[in-house]
Amino acid sequence: ALPISLISYKTDLEQFFVYLTNAYGQTEINAITPLNIRSWLAELKEDGISAKSINRKISALKSFFKYLLKQGNISTTPMITVVSPKVSKRLPIFVEEKNIETLFKYVEFSNDWKGKTDRLILSLLYNTGMRLSELINLTEKQVDVTYSQIKVLGKGNKERIIPVSNQLAREIADYIAQKSGNSVAVKELLVNEKGKPLYAQYVYNVVKKYLTLITTIEKKSPHILRHTFATHLMNNDADINSVKELLGHASLAATQIYTHNSIEKLKEVHKKAHP
Repeated sequence: ALPISLISYKTDLEQFFVYLTNAYGQTEINAITPLNIRSWLAELKEDGISAKSINRKISALKSFFKYLLKQGNISTTPMITVVSPKVSKRLPIFVEEKNIETLFKYVEFSNDWKGKTDRLILSLLYNTGMRLSELINLTEKQVDVTYSQIKVLGKGNKERIIPVSNQLAREIADYIAQKSGNSVAVKELLVNEKGKPLYAQYVYNVVKKYLTLITTIEKKSPHILRHTFATHLMNNDADINSVKELLGHASLAATQIYTHNSIEKLKEVHKKAHP
């Protein structure tokens, strides 16, 4: 089976040639001009195709004509003057600080094992910004209660150390102690009532259930708590390089989306305060 990206590229090229035949009645490779391509892209835009999808189609055409050049089928590529549309960067959605405070101070969690696990899931996601996969694979050994820190195994098996509050370290220690008391010998830190490691959908359901109680934002996924962790740090003047390390980002470019929220906050302050 072909990878998804190859299937997409194949579809893009087929669509382009169908358009050429319908609009110009020809599909001669040598006769394709930048104008042919730009008129196709204009039609896509009129049909409401997103900039991101149009960019992928441009990328497919660029690769295709580059290949034909290499093979000697064409002498110049019609893609030279084709410009990709700008993709608007979506600001990360996050939960307001006051709502997070409501979650941990006032929302009631049941006093059974499920309640304890649910609360710890939310605490870990918000206090460490770890990814969903990092959370469900987190082992007891990765938690250092003495030094209040967690060693997280991120993408590409890259390790990073995330400090946690003494209070959260104590909560984790209590959780582990109770787990051993129930003679659950599972290396993963978090387990369900049956003593089995958690699966992704379980965590999704927990996050959705509790975020629904405190916020009206549309997306309520574990990743939103990662955005929330990073945004709250940036809004409270954390250094961007430190946030990058805590999130386990390979480059600063990925972390910079969180500065946009800080800028939005500054604009808000300026609007309210400036006469």
